[in-house]
Amino acid sequence: MKTQVIANTEEVAGASNALRSLAATIARWTINCEEFKTPIPGLFFYHHDTPTEPRLGLHEPSICLIAQGAKKVHLENDTFVYDTNNCLLASVHLPTTYQVISASPDEPYLGLLLKFDMRELSQLMIDSSLPAPRTQQTDRCMATGEVTLPLLIAFQRLVALLDDPQDIPILAPMLHREILYRLLVGEQGAKLRQIASGGSRSHQVARAIDWLKVNFSQKLRIEELAEMANMSASSFHNHFRAMTSLSPLQYQKHLRLQEARRLMMAEDLDATRAAFHVGYESSSQFSREYSRLFGAPPLRDVAKLRQAEVGLLE
Repeated sequence: MKTQVIANTEEVAGASNALRSLAATIARWTINCEEFKTPIPGLFFYHHDTPTEPRLGLHEPSICLIAQGAKKVHLENDTFVYDTNNCLLASVHLPTTYQVISASPDEPYLGLLLKFDMRELSQLMIDSSLPAPRTQQTDRCMATGEVTLPLLIAFQRLVALLDDPQDIPILAPMLHREILYRLLVGEQGAKLRQIASGGSRSHQVARAIDWLKVNFSQKLRIEELAEMANMSASSFHNHFRAMTSLSPLQYQKHLRLQEARRLMMAEDLDATRAAFHVGYESSSQFSREYSRLFGAPPLRDVAKLRQAEVGLLE
């Protein structure tokens, strides 16, 4: 019993040290920005000195880890709150609302996101001889999981490569692979393996989601998506909602509206051109659905976002 207590104490101390190291590194690379795209492929750092308002975005397949602070992510009817003790995993692209809920100038929110490809997970399962999960039940493609010391140490070694950029091309893929392995054998590993397993229904629906993400401007035909997933239309619809918390039509609508918002912000398209570019045939319908999702008509919403950007630069 005493040995177990000592081991637990050492693990807690090790995790605390690893988190402090990660926080210091993230803070150093995000002195003048809220988001920093690192030279390590797929790795992003985030820094906020105050809690944020809810923001809409498309969450990519990734792991999000917090070194300091806390965050809340809302997926339709599900809410995930996580901090230094829990990470957030997403295995498909998901439209979400996210918000930093714990941050201050003295203790800013410091987090990271590492993208991954489900094909990498599938290959790692094969290379590591990891069995596919026995159950084939479709479940949510977003979940929180415990942050373990081995996972923290792997991330610590990965971000340390930023100080030795010449090592990134060789060592970063190896550490990325180790992190994926830690996830596969961890608390949410069965869920990830379910998505990555070629014969599972989750994997089949995930393939359809990948297609929809690229082709969202096209007219939605449930029968064609269901055929792509090798399911009946009703079965596909049920599994899609179980995984994403959205119907296929709702999912497409989120993708269209978020892309239209990006086009208006980044490429200065007006609302009508943005609407037609993402597949809307009616500008009035676009305006109604845009207002419902973002809380304001397109012109007013974009003006507000631009004003906020100017405030950040000042």
